[in-house]
Amino acid sequence: MTRVAKLERKTSESSIELEIDLDGTGKSSIQTTVPFFDHLLTAFAKHSLVDLTVKASGDTHIDVHHTVEDTAIVLGQAIRIALGDKTKIGRYGDATVPLDDALVRAVVDVSGRPYLVHDGEPAGFEFHLIGGHFTGSMVRHVFEAIAFNAAITMHINVLAGRDPHHIAEAEFKAFARAFRKAVEYDQRVDGIPSTKGAL
Repeated sequence: MTRVAKLERKTSESSIELEIDLDGTGKSSIQTTVPFFDHLLTAFAKHSLVDLTVKASGDTHIDVHHTVEDTAIVLGQAIRIALGDKTKIGRYGDATVPLDDALVRAVVDVSGRPYLVHDGEPAGFEFHLIGGHFTGSMVRHVFEAIAFNAAITMHINVLAGRDPHHIAEAEFKAFARAFRKAVEYDQRVDGIPSTKGAL
C-alpha cells in the first residue's frame, strides 16, 4: 500500500503545495520563504524518514504567521490522508531528544482524536525571534495545526533548554522520532490497532 498524499491550498494570504510519502527515506525539498521554518521541516523529514516536498509563499512582508500556519495545516491534512485507514501501524510512538542544552520528550498517538499538550518552554520563549524572523510562539502553533488536521494526539514537553534555536529544533526532532515509530508498520498488528476497530 502506498502511503502518499499531494495537496494544494491557496488563499489570499498564502499558496501551499505539499507532497508527503510516509514510507520514504527522509529526503526533502523545503521552500517556504521562511528560512528557520525550512530548517525545522527539513529536520522533521530527516528524523521521521518521511519524504517531504513543500513549496510555499505568502504575505511574509506582513508576518510569517500566515505562511507557517497554512503550511502546517496542509502538512497535517496530508498526514491524515496518507495514513489511510491506519491498518497495521504501531499507533504509539515516543522519543526523548537532546540538542546541546535542550532536552525534549514527544509522545504521539495516531488516535483519530486531535489533541495537543505542549509545555515546558522557558518564560519569554514565545517572544523570541529565532533567526530574526520566526517567533517562538509559532512552534506551538505549528504543532497545534498538525495535531488538529492530522487527527493525532501529541504531547511535547520541553524538559530543559536555554537557547531558543536548540529548543525549537529539539522539539521538531523529538516529534519526528515519535511520529516515525507511531506510523511505522508492525507486522504483528492484525488490522486496526484499536479495540474500537477504527482510528
